[in-house]
Amino acid sequence: MPGDTLRLGLIGDNIRASRSPLLHRIAGEMLGIPTVYDSLIPAELGRDFDAVFADCATTRAGINVTYPYKEVAARKVTVDDPLVRGIGAVNTVLFAADRAKGHNTDFTGFKAAHARVRGAVAPGRVLMIGTGGVGRAVAFGLAGLGATALRLVDRDRAKAETLAAELRAAAPAMMVEVAGDAEAAARGCDGLINCTPLGMVGYPGTPLPRAAMAGAAWAFDAVYTPEDTQFLTDAAAEGLQIISGWELYFYQGVHASRLFTGRSLDEDALRARLRKD
Repeated sequence: MPGDTLRLGLIGDNIRASRSPLLHRIAGEMLGIPTVYDSLIPAELGRDFDAVFADCATTRAGINVTYPYKEVAARKVTVDDPLVRGIGAVNTVLFAADRAKGHNTDFTGFKAAHARVRGAVAPGRVLMIGTGGVGRAVAFGLAGLGATALRLVDRDRAKAETLAAELRAAAPAMMVEVAGDAEAAARGCDGLINCTPLGMVGYPGTPLPRAAMAGAAWAFDAVYTPEDTQFLTDAAAEGLQIISGWELYFYQGVHASRLFTGRSLDEDALRARLRKD
């Protein structure tokens, strides 16, 4: 109802530097919807994810979910979109009286970010390091964008193998393989992607040395706090076209806002506000 406060939140670990609260508060202001958007860190609340999620189901209209809970959240919600069911991870949940419905705006957000920076150019051959929740969304996004081949690297090889099998079934035109060494797997790739936490606040480093980036055309890092990660700084120094995690942050937030409110935002105005604030 007009004037009612929209209560939202973000469940995740290590999210104190997240700018999602800012995005959704500004979005609410632009739409004339008073919005509360809280950072909910289970460890700081002294509760596990299940308890925090259950509390949100009775006190909030919806939530975003981030690392490391996206796959857990997918098992707690109804997912109408068969493609999102295939991804097996959700980052946006809407609560209704009878059920919780899950969505994945990382998937749509990555495709929008890629299009903004690279236009209609296809991804080509891609190396993706990290196959967790955001990695799964990005991998399915790459299939949707027409990537010809995808090499997956993860410390948990079984997780990468599972995703590879699911991608082969869902996108048979894209060649998918699992590799054990990121440096070797980077050879001959057009795109390089980091979907690990490495580089974010609290997790310094990069999953791929600069020397291994030579010859690639573009790079994307899902990390956006900070925006200029070592991974992207090294990629830029090697002449690669950069898609920053900020673009994914922006578009997944825009798409989540539309789900939360049922209304569209002036994206250019929101982008300008976020860049200023």
